[in-house]
Amino acid sequence: MIFLQQKALSALYIPKQNLHMAMNNTNSPKVQLLYDLCKSTFTPSGLSSAPSQSVHKLCSLLDTIVPADVGLKEESPNDDRGHGFFGMNRVARWAHPITYLDIHECDSFTMCIFCFPTSAVIPLHDHPGMTVFSKLLYGSMHVKAYDWVEPACIKESQEPGCPQVRLARLVADKVLTAPCGTSVLYPKSGGNLHCFTAVTPCAVLDVLAPPYREDLDRKCTYYVDYPYSTFGNGTQISNGKEEEYAWLAEIETPDDLYMQPGVYVGPSIRV
Repeated sequence: MIFLQQKALSALYIPKQNLHMAMNNTNSPKVQLLYDLCKSTFTPSGLSSAPSQSVHKLCSLLDTIVPADVGLKEESPNDDRGHGFFGMNRVARWAHPITYLDIHECDSFTMCIFCFPTSAVIPLHDHPGMTVFSKLLYGSMHVKAYDWVEPACIKESQEPGCPQVRLARLVADKVLTAPCGTSVLYPKSGGNLHCFTAVTPCAVLDVLAPPYREDLDRKCTYYVDYPYSTFGNGTQISNGKEEEYAWLAEIETPDDLYMQPGVYVGPSIRV
């Protein structure tokens, strides 16, 4: 993500002093360029003006970033003790720690990295009012993502601990392998609710704008999904097939979500 062009050639306004700095720092680390672009693109409420141009610029920059640009080296797929994607049950997969690296956080955006061992899972969760850019740096990852059906379709559930379920449409259910393009999700589209499962050791560079903040109603909520047939009796599908829909129930943060903080060792950022 990061992108600077003359105002006359771009719909994204960049102050002259920032433009001059960018044009004369062609050797700046890419993570610095990413920070500079995010700073000029995002506000505490999300994207600034000209969102399509902003998204394109950020994706173009992120697409060029490799592990070495953020102080990482690609992990060998042979260091996973042979578990494989389907070689362990769900509980065992969740027991492996995910390392979280904080690059930068402010009121407008967060830049961070998640490093996964094979079979580690970040369960289904949402990004309320947020735009999120995800760049797979190395390895392979299974992504399952949904968007809410609008207007909201909510049913009472008979499942213990899940009083209500809400209908969502499947947006993605696939394996990504680096190198691949940057993924973008939006507040109401693009797969705002997603789950990540590491097929091999992998790492994801994320930019979240604006960041999570519970006091501003941007709390991370976790969900479990049920096939449409579980609660679908009497609900008509107006677009698509039943397999493209699921019912999501809110759950507490999983006790077995094992995430540990790490230290970012890539190039430092000039704030």
